[in-house]
Amino acid sequence: MTIDKQAENTSAFNVSPVMTWLVWGAAFVLLCLVFRIGLEEMVDVWLTIEEYSHGVFIPCITLYFIWLRRSELRPVSELRESVPGLVIFFIGLLVFVPGSLAALYAIEQYAYLIAITGLFAVIFGVKGLKLAATPLFFLIFMVPFPAFIISTISSKLQLVSSWFGVEFIRLCDIMVYLEGNVIDLGGYKLQVVDACSGLRYLFPLSSLAFLCAYLFKGPFWQKLLVFLSSAPLTVFMNSFRIGVIGIMVNYWGVAMAEGFLHDFEGWAVFLLCMVLLFIEMWLLSGGKTAIGDLVQIPNEWGGGDWPTPAGLNRSALVVFGLLLLAGGMAEYYRDRVDIIPKRAPFLNFPLEIAGWHGKQTYLERAYLDQLNLTDYALIDFYKPGERDSVNFYSAYYQTQRKGATIHSPRSCIPGGGWQITKFEEMDLPDLLLDGAPIKVSRAVVEKDETRQLVYFWFYQRGRNITNEYVAKWYLLYDAITMNRTDGALIRLTTTLNRTEDASAADRRLQDFLRVLLPQLPPYLPGKHALP
Repeated sequence: MTIDKQAENTSAFNVSPVMTWLVWGAAFVLLCLVFRIGLEEMVDVWLTIEEYSHGVFIPCITLYFIWLRRSELRPVSELRESVPGLVIFFIGLLVFVPGSLAALYAIEQYAYLIAITGLFAVIFGVKGLKLAATPLFFLIFMVPFPAFIISTISSKLQLVSSWFGVEFIRLCDIMVYLEGNVIDLGGYKLQVVDACSGLRYLFPLSSLAFLCAYLFKGPFWQKLLVFLSSAPLTVFMNSFRIGVIGIMVNYWGVAMAEGFLHDFEGWAVFLLCMVLLFIEMWLLSGGKTAIGDLVQIPNEWGGGDWPTPAGLNRSALVVFGLLLLAGGMAEYYRDRVDIIPKRAPFLNFPLEIAGWHGKQTYLERAYLDQLNLTDYALIDFYKPGERDSVNFYSAYYQTQRKGATIHSPRSCIPGGGWQITKFEEMDLPDLLLDGAPIKVSRAVVEKDETRQLVYFWFYQRGRNITNEYVAKWYLLYDAITMNRTDGALIRLTTTLNRTEDASAADRRLQDFLRVLLPQLPPYLPGKHALP
């Protein structure tokens, strides 16, 4: 007596091929609906921020490369073949839930990539996932980096590009002085702002380099070299562009750094980066000129028709169940609004504190636009008879969910032309804020002949934190458990004279901290602050 193996397969539903594709298509649509808030935010970034304007093409390219391999992708009918995909899919939803609860878009978007990869593996099994692994990984280039990472990368690229740009100008025998991100040509001063950091080239060029490496017919190390070379190539060409602009401004005026000409130079440099990338591939290939010898021709994959599904396995029930559960939880908590604790505005901060007299100063509009803070204090405090003052700065954010985030001084200080010559963390157990001892980051910074001593830390809902990445972790944790994402940076600065012992400057800052800390609670809400 023989038994039909197809009839024996109890893990599959006997449905038509069309119905099978409709079910999986419905699962994909439901997945996008569950993740719609993060996806909408990502599309908005593509349409409004130039650095990510290429993002709209990434999913189209991924779909195209998967479509080319369609004849090799066979939907699996056995539940056991879909189990690895279910595990990946579950991990994606597991990451999505806290990201959704905290309304942190970057976490939702990366969770979507994991979930879509898992869904693909559920449908086509591990074999199908191996075939489409590279196109699916390519989707990572469409997700915008979190704001605090962008800020860090941008500030470092600004410094590097400014330095190399100035070196290009000096090669042309032009007198130029660099102070942080400001290029001083004597008659003109050029500031290398965020838009000139090179991120507009780095993100699209790294995406293109990854695509070129994927298609390049060469060993893995050459593919890796093609991809990794996009970063130094971007820095070099952006620096070259800054140098050329500086030379043109020196001879023909500041109009050379504005308007259409400025934008055209940007496009020209990006196209030149692409040409250099292709030349690199040509050199690595040994000078091959035939396109078929240099890169994989897409039609070599054959195309063909989608194979007929053998059936719909029961993993579809698990997928829909998990999506409904995760989507229900997200919708239940979606309308949560950040708790904004009551606080006094820094406008009312006292200018007389235990013998210290303060003078209020203000940030320029350009800095305010970049910092995107809620409130701030910037006050110079001094004591009568004392030569050196203490600058007190605090930036407060009532919410950090949607891109507004605290900027670390470790990234901002070099942008002002200061060099950090010494950095360490210091415990101050006898100084308390909100009942907790403080720990500060202590930095000695220099510019020309001037030295300063800087203390700073992050005050996050009753916690005193020195590490910005630890602060980001507590931001996620508190967004879920407390429904709060408010926080502040506290920074103190004083002059460190060449003839002065560093311990004297430390005493000055700590003496001021001792009288400052009791004043802060009304302005910086603690753990138990009321809404």
